[in-house]
Amino acid sequence: MELVINEIKRTSSATPEASLLSVLRDEFDLTGTKYGCGEGQCGACTVLIDGKAVRSCRTTIGSLQGKVVTTIEGLEKNGRLHPVQEAYLQADVFQCGYCASGMVMSTVALLKNNASPTEEQIKSFMNGNMCRCGTYPFILKAIQEAATKV
Repeated sequence: MELVINEIKRTSSATPEASLLSVLRDEFDLTGTKYGCGEGQCGACTVLIDGKAVRSCRTTIGSLQGKVVTTIEGLEKNGRLHPVQEAYLQADVFQCGYCASGMVMSTVALLKNNASPTEEQIKSFMNGNMCRCGTYPFILKAIQEAATKV
């Protein structure tokens, strides 16, 4: 099956029922997307599909015909981090960092659809992304900062 991931056409030998998460990590060595709960509830595996935040653990590759997948590795352009990545680093969000890629990808999707979200809109949109270290105030700060730069 042919997939477009981070603007590159790739061919997967996995069955159409295989999860996008397993194909990204095991077949294409794109390990920035993390396995969390395996049930689409924690957000660690979030990627963008046609610009929309989607849980890759619950997405089969067979459902991706004609769609574009972007992973955390695909945000960097010409050696420069995406403004959301920069904002997360500047706000010193991460402790363990396990939730990082999912948080960043969800933030990119949020700001693509709403360039000036309110605090309540941010909290509502990010509700499906869990941080076990509890850095939510820093995450909120990073998203608010990123909104001024995207």
